[in-house]
Amino acid sequence: MKPEETVDYNIKVAWHAISRMYNTQAAQNDITTSIGFVLLNIDQERGTPATKIAPLLGLETRSLTRILRSMEEKGLIYKQADSVDKRSVRIFLTPLGLEKKEVSRQTVRHFNLKIREKIPQSQLDVFFKVSAQITSMIEGKTLFEEFVLKPLAAEASAAS
Repeated sequence: MKPEETVDYNIKVAWHAISRMYNTQAAQNDITTSIGFVLLNIDQERGTPATKIAPLLGLETRSLTRILRSMEEKGLIYKQADSVDKRSVRIFLTPLGLEKKEVSRQTVRHFNLKIREKIPQSQLDVFFKVSAQITSMIEGKTLFEEFVLKPLAAEASAAS
């Protein structure tokens, strides 16, 4: 099977193209794609618990910690103890953070509008359905239950 005929290759190539495009736009606004996605997931009025952000973005906690530190240094966010649970920290946007969130929001909306101008809704519906099915299969952790590595051809012929 050629790489371009595999599902994972096509998903990876598409995501890398999208990521490069978003990084170009983000760099023009002195942020990164990762920062933009974090900004989009912070509640403007109530803030967002730090522990809720990583799962929303599919990030490891360590990666999020580095991103949040960078965002705090850039003056995009501030941290505040939760008023109900003092052990929990909420992330809030600064005025600069709100400005950059709006840049991120408009960038994502523009990309999606341009895609929707060129690709019919019926095709997007199939894409969303297939994407959800793939994600569900992966998250179900059953894809490799019956998987057994076959011996390499060289090993098989040497054994005979």
